[in-house]
Order: sequence, then C-alpha cells, then structure tokens
Amino acid sequence: MTQTHQGRVLVLAGSDSGGGAGIQADIKTITALGGYAATAITAITVQNTLGVTGVHPIPLDVIEAQARAVLDDIGADAFKTGMLGDAATVEVVARVLDSAKEVPAVIDPVMVAKGGASLLTDQAVGALKSLLIPRAALLTPNAPEAAALTGLSVETTDDLRRAGEALLELGAHAVLMKGGHVPKSERGAERVVDLLITRLGETAFEGERIETRHTHGTGCTLASACATGLAQGMSLTESVARAWNYVHEAMLRAPGFGAGHGPLDHAWMTRK
Repeated sequence: MTQTHQGRVLVLAGSDSGGGAGIQADIKTITALGGYAATAITAITVQNTLGVTGVHPIPLDVIEAQARAVLDDIGADAFKTGMLGDAATVEVVARVLDSAKEVPAVIDPVMVAKGGASLLTDQAVGALKSLLIPRAALLTPNAPEAAALTGLSVETTDDLRRAGEALLELGAHAVLMKGGHVPKSERGAERVVDLLITRLGETAFEGERIETRHTHGTGCTLASACATGLAQGMSLTESVARAWNYVHEAMLRAPGFGAGHGPLDHAWMTRK
C-alpha cells in the first residue's frame, strides 16, 4: 500500500448537533484515520437520531472566510464537501475549490437527511451539477441522490452502473455509487455492492448487508474517509477500499445511542 502522511482535509459542510453526521462525523473520521481535519461550517442543524428540526445557514461571507483562513495558513491536501443547502452556498464553495485547483475534492451530494428532511434546494441541485460535479476527484452519491442528479431510475446494481457513467459524463473524474439503498444487488438482497466507476473501468466493493438502525452519518463518514486517503497520498482505489472497510466496521460496532437512526462508532480503530 502507498506510504501515507498525516494529510490535511478541509471540510465544507454542515454541523450535526447529534454528532453522528456532518462536520462532527467528518472530524472524527479524519482523525481516526490519521489525518488532520479543518472546517468551514456551512450551516448549523438542530438534530438528533430522530431527525432534523432546524437548519440555520451560516452567512456566505463567513463560509468563505473560514475556508480562506485555513487555506492561507494551514493549507489542504484534499477537500470534502457535505451539506451545502442552497445555490448561493454551492457557488461560494465552488469558488473556494477553484482557488486551489491542484487539491482533489471529494463531493458528497448531501440532499436528504436520514430522517427525511431536505438538505438541498431544487435550485441548488442545478448548481451542484454545473459547478461542483466537474470539480469532483470523487463523487459519492447514494441511489436516491444519483437518481435526482441524473433523472435515471436507480433500483439495481446495473442501474448504479448506468447512473455512475452518466455522472462521469457530467464531468466527475470518478464516482463511488453506493448500493445501500438498492433493494437487490446482482449478488442477492442480503449483499450490498458499491461501485467505484472511473473512465478506466470499475471496482466493486461487496459485503454482507448489515441489518441495523444505526446508519446515521454513513455517507458523511465514507466520503471523509475517502478524502483522508487522498490527502495522505493513497491511490483512489486504496482510499476507497480503506474507507469502505472503516465504515463497515464502524456500523458493526455502533454504540446504540438514540431512539432513531443511531450513530456509528467512529473511534473503533483507536481501540483495536
């Protein structure tokens, strides 16, 4: 495996008061994998495992100022984006990313919270497609997000493949199509298949479907783990493989907190 260094990841995303997703999950993940996390918070959410009850956007100039402060001093080896909320925020984040074109960006198109709350306006979807997808070293949509971005039905593993290829056509350099929402993979309903799709081909990541309610923050965690690998100098495939295994184990070791969609155990590697 490629030799790694600490790796600086600048995360532009929303805060989750419950600690299971968003900026909190990002920081935990990056730290657990040996990276250094810096942040530009885009919104403060009021949420727990039962759902989101409030979203309070951060002023646009403050979002950009946070990111510039980090880049001007600490620097970044990778970006990771999460909840952006509206088109104006997408535009600000795109401007930040474009100011450091040499830094790879992992774009997690966060559209809907686990409890069902919308986290991205319809207008922002268009901005995401035109401004951020072409900037993505890796795009990490789940099936509903891929369907919203492409207009395609995403119900099977073959559908994941078609949608991933369509997202490459929109400009993404690579797409990790997550199969957790797909009711039946080509290996059967008890298996989950994620596909890493690039212009050179695809790599499948397959495992047993974990029947659990503790899935809050899985998307944020996976994307941040991928970004950490890239920041540390790992190859794309190595980064995704490590991230995939990290999230799988974090789900198995979930602490059981909350009455709804519970969080993962982000710190499991520190207790091995």
